[in-house]
Amino acid sequence: MKKKAIILLNIFTVLLANCFFLTGCGSDAESTDTLVVLNYGKYIEADVLKRFEKETGIKVKYEEYESVEDMYAKYKAGSINYDVICTSDYMIETMRNEGELIPIDYNSLPNYKNIDPAIIEASEAFDPSHKYTVPYFYGTVGILYNTKMVDEETVSSWKSLWDPAYKNQIVMINSQRDAFMVAQEVLGYDINTTDKEQLDDTFNLLCDEKQYVYAYLQDETYECMISEDAAMAVCYSGEAAMGMEYNEDLAYTVPKEGGNLWIDSWFVPRTCKHYDAAMKWIDFMCEEQAATENFEYVWYATPNMEVAKHEDEETLADETVFPTKETLERCKLYEAYDNDTLDYTTTLWKKLKAY
Repeated sequence: MKKKAIILLNIFTVLLANCFFLTGCGSDAESTDTLVVLNYGKYIEADVLKRFEKETGIKVKYEEYESVEDMYAKYKAGSINYDVICTSDYMIETMRNEGELIPIDYNSLPNYKNIDPAIIEASEAFDPSHKYTVPYFYGTVGILYNTKMVDEETVSSWKSLWDPAYKNQIVMINSQRDAFMVAQEVLGYDINTTDKEQLDDTFNLLCDEKQYVYAYLQDETYECMISEDAAMAVCYSGEAAMGMEYNEDLAYTVPKEGGNLWIDSWFVPRTCKHYDAAMKWIDFMCEEQAATENFEYVWYATPNMEVAKHEDEETLADETVFPTKETLERCKLYEAYDNDTLDYTTTLWKKLKAY
């Protein structure tokens, strides 16, 4: 298990990483030696990116986004020809259905053998023919809570997020699909429902919750919980693990109603101009050393089987980082919305944020 001092160093490293990434954002994005990468924020160790550039001679223009929907909007804007992207399962399915993905040449990925076949198999939900994706990280959505303020029984249900006793002490996840999932679990609806009446019910329940919400956050969630600005927060398992390392009073759970299992993967979009470089990037992310460094930075479950060689038993037994079979059985992958449902839920999300 990483020591707390390392977590502090990681928080500081984020600032250095951002500075480093910005240096790659020049006007040469379309040159033959520049790879254009789009990824979640705080989702790669800066030294890994530096080493990739040094060892391959390929420059990287590295861009970040906050939510899956933000990624889709950036891509659809068409102003940048992205070569390789990492995002979540349901949006990959959406883009595959739209014909936006290019098949991966797995023969050029010698490190692909490091990826757990079980996670590859789970990826069939959004990549049925195993043509387009390489898993990067996976995890769950649950509740990170302060045990001094909230007891375990209370957070055993998503309904705790509507408890008046915690007014202004709840951090809600700033993600359209994940926020909807929480309300749908409370209502007993399928988290992939496209029924407009059920989506309206979901929206109304989230509006009811808003009076108790301290803030809608994503990347900043664990920092907020570390500083004890809130009693509980809906967040991703990796965010929870990071927070728990720095504040021993924090704990994480996936409520009894169930939740989301997500798989984030690399893929090559139709806008790719540097295919060979994209293959080198994806293979590098599957490398033992790179996967280990990335895991120890982001603290999400890695599908790379070689990482275990470098981790202690406490880390590998951490159920927040590596969810148990029982937890995974309560979770479900998101399915892609059709265009009408996507537009409808996006409108509802904007209304909620403005409510």
